[in-house]
Amino acid sequence: MDDNFLVYIQHLELIAFFSGYPLIYAVVFFFARNNRLKNSFKQRVASLLPFSYALIGTLYIGLQLKKIYPDYFFENMQLSVQQLYLVIWGLVSILFWIPSLAKKKVLSLIHSLVFFFFLAKDLFLQSFASNFDDNIVNNDMKIYTLSLLLNLTSLSLMVLLSFLLPITKRLIS
Repeated sequence: MDDNFLVYIQHLELIAFFSGYPLIYAVVFFFARNNRLKNSFKQRVASLLPFSYALIGTLYIGLQLKKIYPDYFFENMQLSVQQLYLVIWGLVSILFWIPSLAKKKVLSLIHSLVFFFFLAKDLFLQSFASNFDDNIVNNDMKIYTLSLLLNLTSLSLMVLLSFLLPITKRLIS
């Protein structure tokens, strides 16, 4: 297989998992500034953003492990990873499960902007390069839409769990 194709597939994977987060982050903080909503709910949703991002990172790790299954040898991992630094950067997102790191919400945004750069780069190249393939941007937009849905689902799941876990603790006690 052509290495450029594999690199492109890894870029699409990274866009699918991480690039939708900046828009979700911006929307949540836009509504968090709206005074019509209840303050405790706004604070809860905003505080759950890094945990939602960590869940996305955990799902990304699951995909990477599925790709190399059943041979979890170092050589097989090297063959399946084309851009080691970007994959490691994606794996670092699970560190947002740590509560002290999750308190600094802007770090999760900065982490995800690295992956949003791929999308912005392709849009820029389509605008200014005469020989740029339009199918690349079409693929990016489809994957970006899926990324938005994945990140929104992750945040919704975290909000739901944050409401259900206290109720479950009271029922058990």
